[in-house]
Amino acid sequence: MTLNDIKKDAQTRMAKCVDAFRQELTKLRTGRASTALVDHLKVNYYGSDMPLSQVATVAVADARSLTITPWEKPMVSAVEKAILASDLGLTPNTAGQVIRINLPPLTEERRKELSKHVHHEGENSKVAIRNIRRDAIQHVKEMLKEKTATEDEARRGEDEIQKITDKSVKDIDDVVKTKEQELLAV
Repeated sequence: MTLNDIKKDAQTRMAKCVDAFRQELTKLRTGRASTALVDHLKVNYYGSDMPLSQVATVAVADARSLTITPWEKPMVSAVEKAILASDLGLTPNTAGQVIRINLPPLTEERRKELSKHVHHEGENSKVAIRNIRRDAIQHVKEMLKEKTATEDEARRGEDEIQKITDKSVKDIDDVVKTKEQELLAV
């Protein structure tokens, strides 16, 4: 493994960390309705659990509500059960084959709670990024010990890995800040 391989691997893994964090935050409910809110729901479809998006159409009706239209009539009750069993705390309203989910406005207390959650998840992601940095620097030190890299190359490699880490941590901070502004906007 060369120094470049170590840097590329660290950069790729850190980018995946940031993307995973962004993806995790799409599940958080802000003031606006978003189809990402129900993307992770699994619906019992004839004995097997299927993602909601594979058994129904999910659309944003307006700023505070979603509509879910199952493709088959028998799926309406299964989709309702999945929503009620989820951790979203939302109640579906059914009219014929269309399920409507109204999102109540967030209370100030709930906004602060969600903001704390975003910060906590951000810190967890930063810890993961620092662990990747630690592993990469460990590889560089092993190369130095095995004499496959000079001290100057090792020092330069560690500095570049630190720069990649700093950029990834800044990306996490930016994502946290953006999500917090979304949450606290009334």
